[in-house]
Amino acid sequence: MVSFKASPRFVGLLLLVLYGSSSILSFGFQEEEGEGLIVMATVGDVRDSQINENSVEIEELGRFAVQEHNKKENALLEFARVVKAKEQVVAGTLHHLTLEVMEAGKKKLFEAKVWVKPWLNFKELQEFTHLGDSPSVTAADLGAKHGGHEPGWRTVPAHDPVVQEAANHAVKTIQQRSNSLAPYELLEILLAKAEVIEDSAKFDLLLKLKRGSKEEKLKVEVHKNLEGTFHLNKMQEHSDSGC
Repeated sequence: MVSFKASPRFVGLLLLVLYGSSSILSFGFQEEEGEGLIVMATVGDVRDSQINENSVEIEELGRFAVQEHNKKENALLEFARVVKAKEQVVAGTLHHLTLEVMEAGKKKLFEAKVWVKPWLNFKELQEFTHLGDSPSVTAADLGAKHGGHEPGWRTVPAHDPVVQEAANHAVKTIQQRSNSLAPYELLEILLAKAEVIEDSAKFDLLLKLKRGSKEEKLKVEVHKNLEGTFHLNKMQEHSDSGC
């Protein structure tokens, strides 16, 4: 047998390699009991990232979640829209979706978790939880209500679900009134203001739209009545030089 005497430097390098290997192995898969979901041990944080709730991919996941829930529970929920979307890196991606659905004529909010492994063409609904009724008027609307210290138009968050719904309604109506064959796509809500009066909420929005290869900005005013119906009241082109 040939003897081998390792130098201190070699031993140090060997320990470094072994330590590095164990660190790499700590990223391995582990199975969560009861869920049947393989997750990464160190990369399972839920993150917002730059997810577009209005994207075709996210909307399809939302529709899939509702359809799967209806099959499992023999329910009759109707998909309305994705209110919020987050994702979690697992063995694939676990999408955390806040969905607005219609049930017996009423809007309700659900949280769905959809597990996707694109390389296996795999998609599965993990959870579908009722969060409550979807409010017809949000806190952002109430912040614009008359009777406060500064009555009238107030700036509200562009990511507010009702603000987004008002913007989507405006884009849909603009498309219906347009003679253009190219569809309008909502890129961003640049500015949002709201005012709540006795019988309706009014939204003053500056929208960045895309039609074909052209981008444009439109200033719109959308009204929402107590029944939850939106109506595009005003629309005009916006230039950066002024409103």
